[in-house]
Amino acid sequence: MVSIKYLHQVQALLLSGFMSFIMSGAITLINLGYVDQFIGIWLHAWVVAYAIAFPTILLVFPFARKLAMRIASK
Repeated sequence: MVSIKYLHQVQALLLSGFMSFIMSGAITLINLGYVDQFIGIWLHAWVVAYAIAFPTILLVFPFARKLAMRIASK
């Protein structure tokens, strides 16, 4: 198990993984259709997307949380 003090990083890791996996698959399917090697192309796109999504979420999440708190409190 991971310590609760790393909750933010674990959430970012999971969220970026799920979102980048789903989005890269959808965009690959939209752009190419279901072609030969689709799975390989999708997985390559996912690795690239994940490498971008994880640090992006780590940077953006605190700002998004503050903004959501302002929006939700009104």
